[in-house]
Amino acid sequence: MELFTDYTLRTVALAAALLGAVSGALGTFAVLRRQSLLGDAISHAALPGIALAFMLTGSKLPLALMVGAALTGWLCTLMVMAVTEVSRIKYDATLALMLSVFFGVGLVLLTVIQKMPDANQAGLDTFLFGQAASLVERDLVTMAALGGLVLLTTMVFWKEFKLLSFDVDFGRSLQLPIRSLDIGLTTLLVIAIVIGLQTVGVVLMSMMIIAPPAAARQWTDRLGIMVFLSMGFGALSGVVGALLSAGTAKLPTGPTIVLCVSVLVVISFVGAPNRGILWRMVRDRRRGRQLRRGTVLLDLYALAAQHEDRDHPHAEATIDSMHPHAGRLRHRLMVLADRGLVRQTAQTEWALTEAGIEEAKRILTNTVAKSDEP
Repeated sequence: MELFTDYTLRTVALAAALLGAVSGALGTFAVLRRQSLLGDAISHAALPGIALAFMLTGSKLPLALMVGAALTGWLCTLMVMAVTEVSRIKYDATLALMLSVFFGVGLVLLTVIQKMPDANQAGLDTFLFGQAASLVERDLVTMAALGGLVLLTTMVFWKEFKLLSFDVDFGRSLQLPIRSLDIGLTTLLVIAIVIGLQTVGVVLMSMMIIAPPAAARQWTDRLGIMVFLSMGFGALSGVVGALLSAGTAKLPTGPTIVLCVSVLVVISFVGAPNRGILWRMVRDRRRGRQLRRGTVLLDLYALAAQHEDRDHPHAEATIDSMHPHAGRLRHRLMVLADRGLVRQTAQTEWALTEAGIEEAKRILTNTVAKSDEP
């Protein structure tokens, strides 16, 4: 009940849920475009913008600091694009370079600020790892306004962003402004990152961009469902992280939220029915059993082809000599018999049924067709 009655907990939980939803939505496009590390670079590049905004305005108003963070984050993305296009430096190397340079500049500026007369009032170093407990209703309103703008813009340009994520060449053939759309989508990603800096900090913000869509990707192949799942995972981890942090002494909110979303990622990687490791193992075992039973059926078919009578029975020892089955031959024959594909004619002799002959022909046809594919 404290989630509804306690002002601080309610504010932090709502802010964390909003952050998770917005970052999950925009992170989906970053993950699909293989630009996951761009979020890490932007979040680190926001630190000098926060410091410069404070030095120029002398204010710690969230909107002023967010504007400064957004400008340097946006500048970082433009520099990454420019360096990648005009030089031979690879994209990942450029990201690492810009991340280090901007973050280094930010740390230097924080050191300068600490030597200023009002350094005890700055507290900007909390943006490194976040300080969700310091959020107030004014901060929540600012986050909600910017987050709503980001989500609304994403809905308006949904088709364009979808095309940008999956088929850029087709978009160019339609004469769409691909460059402008790329910059626009990156700008929205910058805003999504900036609104979460006070909650989880520049160091951990990239996790909120990458983790929810990575978890959602395991459950679906449709973009719309993936976006909603990513938003849900982000919001859920934000609320649960805030509750756990409030209920445990000296447990920081930002890292706790990141750990919660990490748990969702692990659960998705293991248990998602679409791509989960566990279900993949189950499917592989099922396919393996089907393949081995099909081998037994084909062996019987090959033996029967040597006789005029296709349902001529054959001994288990003869069948096993063609492909040793490690003592599992009887079990596989019993399964085939339950499905009406073979029949037992004697204690250790088996023959194909009409349905078994047709099934063996179908397997052979499919095998030949696949072998002819390029």
